[in-house]
Formats: sequence, C-alpha cells, structure tokens
Amino acid sequence: MSNQIDIKLTEVALRDGSHAVSHQFTVDQVTSVAKALNEAKVPYIEVTHGDGLGGSSLQYGLSGTDELKLIEAAVSVADFSKIAVLLLPGIGTIEDLKVAAGLGAKMARIATHVTEADVSKQHIETAKTLGLETVGFLMMSHMAPVEKLVEQAKLMESYGADTIYVVDSAGALLPHEVKDRIKALRQELTVNIGFHGHNNLSLAMANTLVAIEEGATRIDGSIRCLGAGAGNTQTEVLVAVLERMGIHTGVDLYKMMDIAEEIVAPILPKPQEINRDSLTLGYAGVYSSFLLHANRAAEKFSVDSRDILIELGKREIIGGQEDMIIDVAAELEKKKKQLQL
Repeated sequence: MSNQIDIKLTEVALRDGSHAVSHQFTVDQVTSVAKALNEAKVPYIEVTHGDGLGGSSLQYGLSGTDELKLIEAAVSVADFSKIAVLLLPGIGTIEDLKVAAGLGAKMARIATHVTEADVSKQHIETAKTLGLETVGFLMMSHMAPVEKLVEQAKLMESYGADTIYVVDSAGALLPHEVKDRIKALRQELTVNIGFHGHNNLSLAMANTLVAIEEGATRIDGSIRCLGAGAGNTQTEVLVAVLERMGIHTGVDLYKMMDIAEEIVAPILPKPQEINRDSLTLGYAGVYSSFLLHANRAAEKFSVDSRDILIELGKREIIGGQEDMIIDVAAELEKKKKQLQL
C-alpha cells in the first residue's frame, strides 16, 4: 500500500467515549486529553455528549458537565487539532450548531440513520454556511443494502458534505461487507470517504484496514478503546499498524501510547474489552450506545441483558428509540414470570 495515502484521523474518545463514562466527562478531563492529543498532532478531536449536541436528556443520559463547556475547553488547548462536533437532527438543532461554531468548532459531523439522510439537508447546508468542514455520518450502515447506502450517501453529497462516512454503529459489519460498501461509495462519490468502526466482534481494526484499502481516507478511532460498546478502532494501535504498513498519519505514536496509558486509562470506569454484552451488540446488530441502558434495564427487571439486546436486534430498533429498551425489558420480565407460574 502506498505511503502517499492521505489518512486523516478523528479521535472520538471525547464523544463516543462519553457513553462509556455515562456522559460524566469533566472540564479537567477533556482539557488534559485534548491538550495531549493536540501535542500528538491528531488532526481532529470530536467533543460532545455521546449522542451529539443537545444529547443531554433523561432519554439519552444527562451530562455531568454542559457539553458547551467541554467544547470550549477543548478549543482553548487545541492550536493544531480541529475540534469536531456531532449532531443528530432531531436531537441537536441548527441553533446548537451555530453556538458550537461560535465556540470555535471547525468540523460538524451530521449523523442520521443509514436510510434517513434526507433529514440532514438543512444541517449540512447550515454547517457549510458557517464555514465548517462538514461530514455526512450514515449510522447503522449494516442495516441497509449497498445500493441504499449509495443512494443516501449521494443525498448527503448533494447537500454539500465534504466527507461521507460508513458508520458501523453496532460493530456488526464483517470485512467483506465493509469492502463492498466503501468500494461502492468510492466509485459513486467524488467527496472523501470515511469509516467509523466498533470493536464488538473484534473486527474494528480489520474493518478499518479494509476500508483504507478500498479508498477511505478519513478514519475514526478511540484511544484506549474509549468508546461505546467494546470501543472503536484503537487509535494508538491504528497509528502503529499504519506506520508498519508505510502509511504516515502525522500522528506521534509514542505520545499516543503515553496518552493512552497515563491520561485515558485512569478515566475508564473499567478496561474496555469484548465481554458478553458488547459481543451481543455486534452479534445482534444493536446500536453500541444501548449497552449501559440495557444493563440498567436488565438489573431493574431481573432479566438477562443479552435477551434484551437480541430482541432489540430482531425489532431493528435504532438510535433515538432508547425508550424501547425499557419496554422490551418489561415484556421479558412478564414472560419470565408467566413461565414460572
């Protein structure tokens, strides 16, 4: 593989990792992580509530600290890295986007379910008018056939997105499925192609490398796997692997190793690993951010969290339908009690 490939990394631990810490990041934590990532020359650092701008709520999880303060803190220590924000139309608003831009965010990642790109039009167009680098983020990409993915990606491209991402929100895609999706987008689009993986089936690295081989040049990672579910493609490991392949990212490998070990590891409530719950997420094809919600519901209703996740997968529940987790858990408890009679 040519070392002339221009791979630009986005570090998502301060957004996707918000799920893993129940959205309790502090200003001090964000400041120390963002400052260190900036010194390591990471091109983009994403900072928001796990569910994007405006995500702090009873349904998605209340933030310990106002995300605008976290964005402001990250911007204040990043003179090289650009701060990115995620926005899900219907959760975040145009006004939220304007405020984030005013605080110094330089990239907006507009995220929709893989079949609902049409709801992103005004948000992508607004981001462009604000002078933000703009990404179309097609979540749960495993739930649509390649043809549908291409159709939706073209919509986001037509709205003005600079980059379109295949987002494996559930960590459910297999390498050949990633290959087919990235290859199709590369053939049909003129903008940059990106890939965001989750490690629920232990395939985040493999899938990321396949995506790069097929032409993806914008790649997400989470340092120390600090992300939802089993985390994302591990950023410091990815930098090392790409250097072994002769692909220079511009990111300082030693500094990334040190950040992972000395700054991020102490923040983790527990080590990120593929356990029975995160494995079930990938197996069932369920949104990775559902994990903590499902665990809480399982405890409340005295049912197996795996049964909740499998049932959510069968019903094809997607992001934004977190309320269904409680409904499913209650139904499973009722069935369990009936069987015991």
